[in-house]
Amino acid sequence: MGSLPDLSILRGDAVPTPAGPQHLHRLLEEVAAGASANQPAMLYEGHRMSFAELDAAASRLARALVRKVRMESAGSNGANQDGDVLVAVRLPPSDRLLVTLLAAMKAGAAYLPVDAAFPADRVRHILGESQPAIIVSDLPDPDLFRGTVAATYSELLAEAADLSGAPLSDQDCLLPDPCLALVLYTSGSTGVPKGVRLPHAVVLNRLRWQWRQFPFGAEEALCVFKTALTFVDSVPEIWGPLLQGRALLVLDKQVTADTERLVHALEDNGVERLVLVPSLLRAMLLYLKMDTERHARQPLLSRLRLWVCSGEPLAASLAQQFFAHFSSVGLDSHCLCNFYGSTEVIGDVTFHTLHGPADVQGLDKVPIGRPLDNTLVYLLDEHFRPALAGQPGELFVAGRNLAAGYVAGRDPHRFLNNPLAVHPDYTRLYRTGDFARVHKGTLVFEGRTDSQVKVRGHRVDLSELEAALTRVDGVDKGVVLCYRPGEEDQAVLAFVTLREGCPLTAPQVESALGRSLPPYAVPQVLCVEWIPLLVNGKVDRQALLRSYAETYAQARSRCMPDYSGAPDGLAEAARVLLDTVADVLGASVRQGAKICLGRSFYELGGNSLNSVLTVTRLREQGFFISVSDFIGAESLGKALECMKVSEADASLLAESMQPSSLHAVMLSEEHKADVYSMITDSFLQKADLEHWLMPHVSPSDYSELLDQIWKPLLEKDLSFVVKNDSGTAVACALTFDAHDEPPVEITSKLSIVFDFLEFIEGPIRDTKLPTGRGQVLHGFMMATAASETARTNVLSMQFMEQELLRLARRRGFAGVFTTNTSPLTQQLGRDVFGYQTMLDYQVNQYVAADGSRPFGEAPDQQRAVVAWKPI
Repeated sequence: MGSLPDLSILRGDAVPTPAGPQHLHRLLEEVAAGASANQPAMLYEGHRMSFAELDAAASRLARALVRKVRMESAGSNGANQDGDVLVAVRLPPSDRLLVTLLAAMKAGAAYLPVDAAFPADRVRHILGESQPAIIVSDLPDPDLFRGTVAATYSELLAEAADLSGAPLSDQDCLLPDPCLALVLYTSGSTGVPKGVRLPHAVVLNRLRWQWRQFPFGAEEALCVFKTALTFVDSVPEIWGPLLQGRALLVLDKQVTADTERLVHALEDNGVERLVLVPSLLRAMLLYLKMDTERHARQPLLSRLRLWVCSGEPLAASLAQQFFAHFSSVGLDSHCLCNFYGSTEVIGDVTFHTLHGPADVQGLDKVPIGRPLDNTLVYLLDEHFRPALAGQPGELFVAGRNLAAGYVAGRDPHRFLNNPLAVHPDYTRLYRTGDFARVHKGTLVFEGRTDSQVKVRGHRVDLSELEAALTRVDGVDKGVVLCYRPGEEDQAVLAFVTLREGCPLTAPQVESALGRSLPPYAVPQVLCVEWIPLLVNGKVDRQALLRSYAETYAQARSRCMPDYSGAPDGLAEAARVLLDTVADVLGASVRQGAKICLGRSFYELGGNSLNSVLTVTRLREQGFFISVSDFIGAESLGKALECMKVSEADASLLAESMQPSSLHAVMLSEEHKADVYSMITDSFLQKADLEHWLMPHVSPSDYSELLDQIWKPLLEKDLSFVVKNDSGTAVACALTFDAHDEPPVEITSKLSIVFDFLEFIEGPIRDTKLPTGRGQVLHGFMMATAASETARTNVLSMQFMEQELLRLARRRGFAGVFTTNTSPLTQQLGRDVFGYQTMLDYQVNQYVAADGSRPFGEAPDQQRAVVAWKPI
């Protein structure tokens, strides 16, 4: 007798919704009023806030939000076209951020994260489409927020100071019974970002499953919030612990971007669970392995037993590395989970748990597992019929994890009526666009049906990148593909043909894309003569990928490092060093040069700029060497000896010089000749802007400028000279209070440079930075002596930056404001000193007051970066 074939339909456990509050903020109010009231809810940079304090602060801020919205909306609640009230939030990770998120919900609104790193066009699209009632930010930005009610956190905090800290009643709220908890914008299939509307009920179904499946231990008092707020994984990371009375350790971006600091923050605080993308897991395992080899001590992260991978495919090889490491240090209780989902299903809809190496044995891919509570997964064929078990099908989701659609009703075809439903919870389907198959009762991911891929956990729409390519002047055609998605060597590639006579290079196209795309989304551009087509006229994508694979293999073969000669115990560090040098230099490795420990970085074709990039890349992999030590190393072997792993003093800053080697002296009359000489020589020989004005700039032009500002420089007492241990002046920093600078009248061609600097700095200084004297220290001019070598030049620059920050702290300034026009100082500022980029301006676009383009001959990649370092 025959049997019916199994169909690819998987159902999660049916779990009833418990009685009680059904909104996140109401549940937290219960926690804050209960036994956990005085327990810590949040830790940030040494500051603790209890649940009662968090709840009261958020209630006060919520009342200020309601008052502000109603006042600016003529008494209405500020609802958008969907009937939702949204509070856009543009704040960095901090205690202020969590207070604001909770306040938004207490006000009867949903929060809408807006990342400060988003390009301006993306921010304007999000605000224009979602129509938030208000945007809360750390700094004002009238141009970017035009058309949206805006307030800084400080302004709202001042307004909230005398308001009640008691929870708001439903009648006090902008919406008495809000449906949505938050809105998250993600890449759209049309190439335009779209907002996913996530109700409280959907978030709570996900959280309750988590509490049931992975309950907090009795001693588990502290969890970590490290994920970017615009990622859906941040939702359970924040609210999962808080609503169970557990405290949150809030980590800022500088810590999460630094593998060593992240590992030690988790270790020092005894964190027991972590959500991360596989690429971060790979970096952490590398660091842990090196730490184990260097130190005979208690293994790091012994308490962190639950590791959850999400956001990218988890390779079986990486899972094997995970268990191999912890088994090697005697820890066999660590668990690795693979979560699958998307923002439209509150991040996760299926999960698979690995308890040990035996669970990975024989796997080509780590399964994505089985559905969460109250969710159902269908694999359907092209006719929307359930696929047979074992056969691939497109993955559709039904149940309580589904979002309430997109903002403004976008893409309704992604949410469908479910003709297979037999229960009211499953009447809607979400079409994921992914393929999967059922193997032994669990789901195995088989790839995307559309053009979306994950890059370091970010969803990137390849069609969005192609649309951006078509907007680059000079590009004829562009095809964007993903090479080996999910693998360690995954690459997003843009194959480009240029219009006849167009002189653009691949780096210039990448630079142009960087002005409209976030950094992680900028593809590697490959200029080709033609795009191959299939017989049906469609692009032959496989031919393009094959051509890249062949070229990539040849390039890797040509640059293949020679790992021989590594000292005992340093083989792995040597491999990372040489591989990183090979990756950074790539095709620029000098013909015939061999990448080995006996060669110096500069012999191979390196320079000051990519030396900083190399040091930064090494840091990302858990290896530390100062820029100065790397530049000064006679060979890569000597650089290897200077590399450190996990030492407390490991830093990108100068380590090899003794503290007495350089020292700062406040500017005085005796330094005049040295300063005039350093400023004139440095700017005439090295300045990136003056280069385009030659031969119309002369040494006397700098003397004229310095003559006018010399007396004010001495009077303000904010400038200094750097001397070496022999007393020779090797560098100088001329600085002013940005809101107390002397008027200067320049009659030479240098006026073009200073007019340009005022053009890019003025709006930021006047509208985005703290106002009033004594707040903003302006790095006006910095110079090093002409006698400096490449190594000592970088060393002096590093020292000046450190001293500038120390000076700002001593004098009580809120931060340092500067403009960098050199690629080296731009990278040092961003990657070493942590300056925030306020404006990245293409200098050849500047139009002077007389209508001319004084820097018009500069290449597109020449930039002026206006930066701010808060103290």
